[in-house]
Amino acid sequence: MNGNTRLDPWGTSDVEDYSDLFQQFGIEPIEPLTDRLPQTSHYIRRGITFGHRDLGVIADCLEGGKPYAVMSGIKPSGPFHLGSKMTAEEIVYFQSLSDKAVAFYGIADVEAYCDNGLPFSVTAEIAVENVADLLALGLDPERSFVYKQSEEIRVMKLASIFSRGVTHSMMKAIYGPRTFGLYISALYQAGDIMLPQLPSFGGPKPVVVPVGVDQDPHIRLARDLARKYSRDFGFLPPSATYHKLAKSLTGDTKMSKRDPMNLLTLRDDSELVEQKIRNAFTGGRETVELQRKLGGIPEICSVYDTYLYHFAYDDKLVRTVYEECRGGERICGDCKNQSIEIAKKFLREHGQKREDKLEEAEQLLEDSRRKMVSDL
Repeated sequence: MNGNTRLDPWGTSDVEDYSDLFQQFGIEPIEPLTDRLPQTSHYIRRGITFGHRDLGVIADCLEGGKPYAVMSGIKPSGPFHLGSKMTAEEIVYFQSLSDKAVAFYGIADVEAYCDNGLPFSVTAEIAVENVADLLALGLDPERSFVYKQSEEIRVMKLASIFSRGVTHSMMKAIYGPRTFGLYISALYQAGDIMLPQLPSFGGPKPVVVPVGVDQDPHIRLARDLARKYSRDFGFLPPSATYHKLAKSLTGDTKMSKRDPMNLLTLRDDSELVEQKIRNAFTGGRETVELQRKLGGIPEICSVYDTYLYHFAYDDKLVRTVYEECRGGERICGDCKNQSIEIAKKFLREHGQKREDKLEEAEQLLEDSRRKMVSDL
């Protein structure tokens, strides 16, 4: 254990050993809780969703038939990439576990402005497509509240209230030296996470926030603020689940929208998908002969990750790819060919679903705008 892992929601997070995070940051392993869930997602089964904070509270709700919320969101800086897809599928998963679960999805356009300089007029267009992706992945709109940060007065007010409970040194300790714009966007995210507990949504209740582990600083801040303001608002500290960070196609630690060639997006056409996967970093040996003799190293292979994390929903197929690679039966070129076909099929079918959901996505955002009230 190195004890120096850095989790950065706006930059590079380098996690060599995820078990380090249990002691360093107080994250708990998820495996002991899986028996209490009515069903597990493929992310949990494959060890991709590896940790949590207070997920037992959500298990209590499931066992007792009590309501809870699942909350997460997206920074609307471009098309859904595969990391966005992971979070969206986790939201759909937690919503599907109970008919008393309500999903909240925040379009973090304030953060997109502060971090990327994107005008609200631009992110408004991106947001519609992002929400259409979420609907295409299975979100139930009847049990959902989808909104833009810049239009949700309750989130703005919560951020203002929370600003009295933090100091510059506290924010610097959590996030490192940042512009005040990013510190403000972090307070907005705390407002997003607490939104489901306001009276207009039924008051205090358990909330689970599924995120990539690089977002843990936001969870820690929100939990601190929930405790600090529990007397005023009755807030319960939010729960969270954490998924591992999928490597980029170039083998780097984390995908980034800032380099479009190191990731796949849900808007990529067939030609681009093929180009990106063909050029992806693999765990293969220098020659076919060595591959046959020594086997490949799927643990470092970006192509294997397209099966494990993203497009192969059949656990048996994932095990087969792993075992054949390790055993030297699978050659990188053949593995890439199969991955390309699976990815193309998924993206083609998903693209049609997304197109069918665009009007519904626009309506969902409009409905939330009309329903906005202030109970603070």
